[in-house]
Amino acid sequence: MAIQRARRTLRSEVNSAQAQERKQACVHALLNRPWILKEEDQDLYFSIKDHYEELREWFMDQAGFPLIVTRSLAKLERTPVVPHAWMGFEEFREVRDYVFFTYCLWYLEGKTEMDQFLLSDIVEEVREQMAIGGLESDWRHYHHRLSMARALKKLTSLGVLIMVDGDENDWAQNENKNALYECSPHSRYVLRRFPQDLTTYSSMEDLADPILYADTPDGQNIRKRHRVFRRFLLEPVVLDRYWDDDSLPYVLMQRRYIMDHMQRMLGMEGRRYREGLLFFHPELTGEAALFPTLSGVSDLVLLIAGELRRQMNQEGSRFYMEPDGSVRLERSEMEGLLLRLQERHREYWSKEFRESSSALLAEFCFEHMEQWRLGEWEDANHFLVSPVVARWNAEYANTDFDLD
Repeated sequence: MAIQRARRTLRSEVNSAQAQERKQACVHALLNRPWILKEEDQDLYFSIKDHYEELREWFMDQAGFPLIVTRSLAKLERTPVVPHAWMGFEEFREVRDYVFFTYCLWYLEGKTEMDQFLLSDIVEEVREQMAIGGLESDWRHYHHRLSMARALKKLTSLGVLIMVDGDENDWAQNENKNALYECSPHSRYVLRRFPQDLTTYSSMEDLADPILYADTPDGQNIRKRHRVFRRFLLEPVVLDRYWDDDSLPYVLMQRRYIMDHMQRMLGMEGRRYREGLLFFHPELTGEAALFPTLSGVSDLVLLIAGELRRQMNQEGSRFYMEPDGSVRLERSEMEGLLLRLQERHREYWSKEFRESSSALLAEFCFEHMEQWRLGEWEDANHFLVSPVVARWNAEYANTDFDLD
């Protein structure tokens, strides 16, 4: 009897661990994909349905994110507290791309599932509707066609449009070309749903709240908790100096509560450092984009971190740590670091990095570090390297990256 009870307990623990792992996979997918379509990933879609009540309650209670599940898709309505450039569509190049994308969705509102229409139909109706609003779109202009082609291609990749025949790229090259599309049932779920009519909002800041909060102490406390969790869920790094005066005390006082929830629902490991509360993914890969990335510029950033640590430990070094743990670099100093690294490690680098100037390499690194919240410009010539980077040390001689 004791053996049977032990086996049942072991099976129960294994099943519980598997259910927890699957639930965390659902959370990561909802946070990192536009949506989960049943036709593309049935297992994940039905896992979300199985855990729907718990997931819906957790996302709403902790972050104010509504969870939508229909007969064909599951989507988490994610609203950032602080918008960043990398949160947009990486395929888009201009603001015009987003304008055309939105007007295409307006056009699709009048269509039903399986409706077919020509590319020439949608671009003409979009042009007319934009003209009513005082916006210009001229399909004789190559760059306008190219921008619309990017918008249509994104809608196709999302599964909102189904390409039946033709190609929008051919139309971008020649306005006399055409294509045939079919409407999917997903177009109405692309744009975020607002808790009240858009005409009632008076500023862009008002749009940042995903739900309405009561103008009471309890309502404002809920809003504070939601804003804190939303930033930790959507941003790679949130240092103490990034928080406003209202949110920082909550982060400091409730860090154990925050860490417990992030670990239970996402499997993320949290640690409190002098510069802030940081979270780490325990695996080398995951649903989300992770740093260091597979891009070679992540390697350069790690090498810079190691080189900075070595030079700062040398007597008489011109590099020093600011009170908040960051390191101030002039543009020329970053170029000097990369020039030395290039001379020392060029045999390990790609042809592009071997042949690039130190100025171009510095621009690569600045942009990458800004994107990952690992540094920011103080002014036109001074870059503040985040204290998070200062905790890394990398060398080609040692394949392990150490985090203090």
